[in-house]
Amino acid sequence: MTETATSEPAIAAAVIVRDGRVLLIRRRLREGALLWALPSGGVEAGEAPADAARRESLEEVGLSVTPVESLGERVHPITGRRMHYFACTPDDGTPEVRDTDEIAELAWVSRSQVSELVPGGFFDKVEQYLAQALT
Repeated sequence: MTETATSEPAIAAAVIVRDGRVLLIRRRLREGALLWALPSGGVEAGEAPADAARRESLEEVGLSVTPVESLGERVHPITGRRMHYFACTPDDGTPEVRDTDEIAELAWVSRSQVSELVPGGFFDKVEQYLAQALT
C-alpha cells in the first residue's frame, strides 16, 4: 500500500530527552486517538523541517533545543500528515506550557510511561531511538 499525505503542511516533531526521560505534551483536544505527543507543529513555507522542530519547541514549551539527528519521516497513519522526526538536545530554558490554546500540560516521562500515555507507540525509528536514549 502506498502512503499518501494530505495537502496540509508537513509536521516537524522534536524528540527531546534529558536525564533518561522524554518530553511529551498533552493536547487540549484529541487528534483522533492521539492525546499525548511530542512537541511538534507545522513546517512553514521555506522553512527546513529541523528549523521547524526547533521553533515549535520554543513556541510550545519554551525550550530552546538543537536538532542533532533526523530520525526519519513518514505519513502519519492517523492524521495523514507528512511527519519529520528529530532527536534534539535541550539547550536552554525550563519547559512550560506556552501554547495554552493547544497544550494542556507537559511531562518528562520514563520509557514505561511512554507506553502508557501513547498506547500505539511512536514511529518505529523514534521507538528505536528512545529504547537507547531512555536507559
